[in-house]
Amino acid sequence: MEMSSKLLELAVAEISQLPGIGKRTALRLALHLLKQPQDQTRLLTEALQTMRQDIQFCSSCHNISDTEVCRICANAARDTSVICVVEDIRDVMAIENTSLFKGIYHVLGGKISPMDGIGPSQLNITTLVQKVKAGGVKELIFALSSTMEGDTTNFYIYKQIKDHNVITSAIARGIGVGDELEFADEVTLGRSIIHRVPFENSIKSL
Repeated sequence: MEMSSKLLELAVAEISQLPGIGKRTALRLALHLLKQPQDQTRLLTEALQTMRQDIQFCSSCHNISDTEVCRICANAARDTSVICVVEDIRDVMAIENTSLFKGIYHVLGGKISPMDGIGPSQLNITTLVQKVKAGGVKELIFALSSTMEGDTTNFYIYKQIKDHNVITSAIARGIGVGDELEFADEVTLGRSIIHRVPFENSIKSL
């Protein structure tokens, strides 16, 4: 697609790098921005720059945060003895949308996948095990996707903490096997959290 403006072409090329955005959609977005007042475009640019420069990761759970400790970990109303272990920041958002979980989270930043060269050392597993060993944690809820990689990651963590006095549970399989957590509807996801099962029951088939 040849464009009359190299500036527009550059903008379209950059926008199309975003996930799920093709060249045609990128062009529509770029043309939409051109029609908006300059102040609105400037606010969008500044918001993106500020987010990229200033956003942090919670020193406790590794969730995204504006401060050293995220709002969820800092909330005195949350039950810090119950930790929901998730793969990704988007999973935290999905579970929070159910309004049914009152504990805190631990974001691993991925899952063990030897095929992709991702081992335990590339994930936030060590800090999770340290939390358990330090005491005060009553239950770990494994809420990773129901895939081979997710189950492998769950089992690896379970082996690290099984000798400590902590309950391990997994979300109920209302989430289809192979499904990603972020795409589950809120009702199904909420029920899976509420009706979680002892993790030992889910590893018999591994």
